[in-house]
Amino acid sequence: MTDSPSVGLFNYFMSAELPTPALGLDEVTALTRTEFGVDALLEPLGSNQDQNFLLRSANESGPLGVLKISNRAFSPSEIELQDLAALAVRESNPTVRTPVVVEGPSGPLQGWWQTSEGWLHARVISFIAGPGFTGSRYLSPPVVKRMGELAAHTSLALKDFRHPATARVLQWDLRHAERVIDNLLQLEPDRAIARAIGNARADAAAALAPLRARLPVQAGHFDITDDNILATDERHPLPDAIIDFGDVTESWAVGELAVTVSSVLHHDGASPVSVLPAVRAFHQLRPLSPDEADALWALVILRAAVLVLSGRQQVRLQADNEYAEVRLAGEWTIFERATSVPPRVMARVVRESINSHTVTERPSWPYGPVITTPCNPVLLDAGTTSPINDDGAWERSDNAHRSAIALLDQGADAVILPPGLPVLAGVSRRSPAEPATVPTAATLWLAEPTALNIADGVTVEDGVDGFRLVGHDARLRFSIPADSGHDEGFAAHTLPARKPVTVELTRADTTVPSMVTAALLPGWLAEFGNPLAALGFPDEASMKRTSSREALARREHVLADVQEHYYDDPPQIERGWREYLIDTDGRVYLDMVNNVISIGHAHPRVVEAATRQLRLFNSNSRFHYAAITEYAGRLADTLPAELDTVFLVNSGSEAVDLAIRLAMAATGRPDIVAMREAYHGWTFASDAVSTSIADNPNALETRPQWVHTVDAANSYRGRHREQDAVHYAPEAVARIDALVADGMNLAGFICESFYGNAGGVALPDDYLRQVYAAVRAHGGLTIADEVQVGYGRLGEWFWGFEQQGVVPDIIAVAKSIGAGHPLGAVVTRKQIADRYRTQGYFFSSTGGSPVSSVVGTTVLDVIQSERLQENAQVVGTHLKERLQGLAQRHSIVGTVHGSGLYLGLELVRDRETLEPATVETAAICSRLLELGILMQPTGDHQNVFKIKPPLCITKESADYFVDMLDWVLEHGW
Repeated sequence: MTDSPSVGLFNYFMSAELPTPALGLDEVTALTRTEFGVDALLEPLGSNQDQNFLLRSANESGPLGVLKISNRAFSPSEIELQDLAALAVRESNPTVRTPVVVEGPSGPLQGWWQTSEGWLHARVISFIAGPGFTGSRYLSPPVVKRMGELAAHTSLALKDFRHPATARVLQWDLRHAERVIDNLLQLEPDRAIARAIGNARADAAAALAPLRARLPVQAGHFDITDDNILATDERHPLPDAIIDFGDVTESWAVGELAVTVSSVLHHDGASPVSVLPAVRAFHQLRPLSPDEADALWALVILRAAVLVLSGRQQVRLQADNEYAEVRLAGEWTIFERATSVPPRVMARVVRESINSHTVTERPSWPYGPVITTPCNPVLLDAGTTSPINDDGAWERSDNAHRSAIALLDQGADAVILPPGLPVLAGVSRRSPAEPATVPTAATLWLAEPTALNIADGVTVEDGVDGFRLVGHDARLRFSIPADSGHDEGFAAHTLPARKPVTVELTRADTTVPSMVTAALLPGWLAEFGNPLAALGFPDEASMKRTSSREALARREHVLADVQEHYYDDPPQIERGWREYLIDTDGRVYLDMVNNVISIGHAHPRVVEAATRQLRLFNSNSRFHYAAITEYAGRLADTLPAELDTVFLVNSGSEAVDLAIRLAMAATGRPDIVAMREAYHGWTFASDAVSTSIADNPNALETRPQWVHTVDAANSYRGRHREQDAVHYAPEAVARIDALVADGMNLAGFICESFYGNAGGVALPDDYLRQVYAAVRAHGGLTIADEVQVGYGRLGEWFWGFEQQGVVPDIIAVAKSIGAGHPLGAVVTRKQIADRYRTQGYFFSSTGGSPVSSVVGTTVLDVIQSERLQENAQVVGTHLKERLQGLAQRHSIVGTVHGSGLYLGLELVRDRETLEPATVETAAICSRLLELGILMQPTGDHQNVFKIKPPLCITKESADYFVDMLDWVLEHGW
């Protein structure tokens, strides 16, 4: 090792080209041995400006560290700066791992080498183990949030850090980004790329200009990107390590966050909104000033532009730099996504996300009304909850027009659909990204042709699709939508009658898209105005509404904590149709989990039947009316003849509770045998026989004395697997015999006839026949919990117990039978039902009420007339085959359980040990939500997808679900 050569601080503008060192592997290996006294195996690593190698001991398998051969342009002081900054971050927050120089046999492994390329500095820094985030795979919101936290921790750690080398001038210092871009644009050979970047640079610079002098400056890492963070545990991949301190300098503090969030943008499915978890996390630890919040996105755009131009220059400079070459596509994606939203718009979105609201005046029309004919418009609601979207009408793109014409026919002078509120008409049923559902222009329908009043000082500009009224700082644009079917245009600036006319109010120099997403609406709201006043109408259409998060906060305040909801940040669902659910932002989700709504959401026949009965009569079930008799008879007709007597209740929990009490009353005995790892309900008796640890971690230890259990007959991950599953039945029989021999007074045995809690696992063949026979031999009764699997969901069988070739003494059923209406039933033999009087009388106020009975009958009618059991078999078979195909491409897929449309996809970390992929399952469900699919985990290990969509689901929807799941498994979650 030799003293360093004399090198001043690096200044990019005096040395714009930075070819990385390119020493041969043999030379580096020899120098490592002679200079550091380390005999190691070297593995090249990528870098933009340094040359890096992973060092492994020739005698040991573990890494010794990372050898960094610094670019010759950097001085000793700058190299020292990197190491001291890394140490400062580690000391400030020991939970953040950073690399330090490794100690060798003769001291720190660092020094200057005389190489074939001249004097170069080399040092070995500690190897930071753990999975990284390099590449374009999906980054989850928790990971993005953690990236923001790491950036904040670093910013706080280096806030008061001082070192002479922070005065160096780097191309990555965002204070110099505009100058860097200008220099590189002159060298860029692709003029289309040069124009796009030049325009983006101008927009960002304009947004940044009034803020520059007010942005705080400090030392920072300024390269905390996906490439430079690592996690400790691959199973819980939240980053906790920061590497590569090569860009440490002094710059705008908010640049730390700008660099971090920009690196999110090239990942699968990312958008400007995807970075907000990082922004919020950074702000919570290291608060952003209003100026920093406003500057952030302009800096992201400038960072993206520098990345693109620098990467392309590096490839031109070093054609063999594969590391730089492979990054070009991702850097261009960052630029495209960063520039997809104007910086001023994203500045408001950022402000909104951190509750740092800014008051911005919206465009207005100061020139008086352009319509002077008196009329009072009807405001049209085309949102999720609007009645104009009932019965699936939301699927029509012309739904608002149809409704407007109907209102005009009823005598309205004008109808107006205001801007700024989500509309539902024509939204795609299956969309992997949030759709743009919020119009920025009003749509107007007039009963009569109306000439406009054009005030002095207003210029009329005619265009191909309409015309504009342009004032000093405001613009009204009138047009007829190209897809409306009305292309006659305007006559002499007269608005036509009974045709949709869009009216857009903006500033004179502003361009606004016709539709925006709800997530970006807070940013766009200041860019367009409500033109009602300009049209001469009362300005009563407020563009404010209660946000989904506000509604969720109220829910969590007023409801008990244990009454949980799906997802941490759930969409607010307010409409359903067939296999779809729709939120208040107008996004349509594919419902793959809702077996409660068996025949499809908002089925018109159920709606009509319930509405009619509500108009006629509804009360408790003690009155004499025909509906209860008809429904009970229809329900009994679906069952074997001996199951002839029906009790009607309100839920599955009540049905199971009543079934248990029936068994106890009929036998005069108290003891029940139940299968382990099952869930039966939340009432006292149904909870007593529930032993799923997913619902109650202490389930087995807290059972009352009258509950006894047998092994869960799970042929996939239970004690007996595959062919050995035949042992479950005789072991259960032996257990029952032993319990009776020990004095148990057996009232009955209960289990799901298709093992639902585990994800739809079929019981081993002949299991129930053997167990039922043993129970009956001891005078007990058999109870089949059909709450989830009954009513045709299995496809081949209408009832789950049919798959086992048995007939239970009592069945409990709910969920599907009411299609969302609170309805449950217990069906048994008359002699068993009559024995209930030993415990008193039975009464359920609304179980079997007139409305409930009519709903129940209609559900049966729909299942039969629409052949939904057949659909469950056909679509379910296709869906199961496609899911099984995923196992051939993705090792995380363990198996596919179930039949028909009662399926379970079990995810495992290892197919041999069957270690449950619990964390992964939850993360994949969250990712599927982002792609517009509702899915939830089930099972004691919460590692099984409970695939139970409405029975009306189409093959196209099933394919969409599998395609999106395949995409997630391929690109990350």
